[in-house]
Amino acid sequence: MLNVEMPPSILSKAFDLLHAFNGRERVMTLSELSRASGLPKSTVHRLLARLIELGAIEPHGAGYKIGLEMFQLGSVTPASALRDMAMPHLATVHRWTGHTVLLGVLRSFDVVFLEKIARRGENSGDLRVGSRIPANCTAAGKALLAYEHLEELAALLPNPLPAMRPRSVTDVKELIAQLRTIRQGAPARSDDEAWPGIACLASPIVVRGIAVGAISLSYPSSAELDPKVGTMLNETAARFSAEIRANLSQQRASWIPPTLTNPHPVLMRQASLAAGRYSGEWDSLLLPQAVRAEAFVRTHGRISWTQTRSTRPPPRCWTRIRAVFPCPR
Repeated sequence: MLNVEMPPSILSKAFDLLHAFNGRERVMTLSELSRASGLPKSTVHRLLARLIELGAIEPHGAGYKIGLEMFQLGSVTPASALRDMAMPHLATVHRWTGHTVLLGVLRSFDVVFLEKIARRGENSGDLRVGSRIPANCTAAGKALLAYEHLEELAALLPNPLPAMRPRSVTDVKELIAQLRTIRQGAPARSDDEAWPGIACLASPIVVRGIAVGAISLSYPSSAELDPKVGTMLNETAARFSAEIRANLSQQRASWIPPTLTNPHPVLMRQASLAAGRYSGEWDSLLLPQAVRAEAFVRTHGRISWTQTRSTRPPPRCWTRIRAVFPCPR
């Protein structure tokens, strides 16, 4: 099987440098950025100069920080709009329960948290806005996965699934069984599956049959919740879903995110064009959301594929799965 190794571009190196910043290291020196990104100091120095010109990075004392230009760009994303609309609903759940409330969305096989409301000093694990963790380890991730096509999802998922704790669900069949129960209306649950001593409940925000996000309640495993919490969480998510539907015009429908088993149609067209443009030659696609590049080739009149990180077979139907095989990180 052939493999394609693409040399890193300047753009990819710039993103490696930006990703060196994190919640604990918000201001970093050149040496720290070099170590964290794995890039030579000379490369980091050149990238910093250009990124400062663009406003993506700003000097801060003897170090550097992410610039406000990045914040401004992030504020115009669909995810930011979803977060703004969700805030009153998250605040309602927080006031009613007194526990940490989160808003999460699905990216590849991970859940990314867009917002968090918590009491000062409350233990909610090592979780902050922007945290990205395997979906099978969280209630929010399970709520989101439940609205995929479960038969196709079972073929896409790695087996065993990634684990963060000994109690993380790692068996695909067990996860799919949980997702079917959630799809029937039960709140998604996790307990000591991502962080020790932390349990979660979550309900999906469903718009036009797609889970565009999930509201999650995080609390100590030892806490006794009101029996009505699950119902309240479902009702809150349903009200938020109704609000989105009421405000979502046909012209703005494109912000509804693609899913694992329903990729964006533009990406589908790119994959088809890439596969059909050459005969016996490779074409590589750089997919969004940090998904690994896929390589496609037309051989003897049919589409075959390879992937830089996996040798498992492709989904059984090219047209149904859109020639895109997400590679969980």
